[in-house]
Amino acid sequence: MAENVVIVLSCGTDNPNRSTRGIHLATIAHKEGKNVSVFLLDEAVYLVKKGVIDHLQAATGDIADDLMTYLQAHNVPLLACTPCAKARQITEDDLIDGARMATAMELIQLSCDDAAVISL
Repeated sequence: MAENVVIVLSCGTDNPNRSTRGIHLATIAHKEGKNVSVFLLDEAVYLVKKGVIDHLQAATGDIADDLMTYLQAHNVPLLACTPCAKARQITEDDLIDGARMATAMELIQLSCDDAAVISL
């Protein structure tokens, strides 16, 4: 069984259910002792922009900001696709604590590192 889990999110505030679910899955995987990384593509890069997910909630009642705070507190890598962020005029300075820009090569490396990959 894989000990590494990569959650790949491509939706953001445009789909609060899917984006919150992805953050929730990352939280559960971490609590289960997995090495978790979250890679954010396309609209999902907004999830690590300061102030954006403050009120984002899934229909289930899960609150994205609470889940993200857990991931930040436990140093789970939050990786925003560099070209996706730049296309949306998001800079490193705009990112929440614990988030950073990353390239597609890093996503490929994480995915090939004996990891389970979950894409939403």
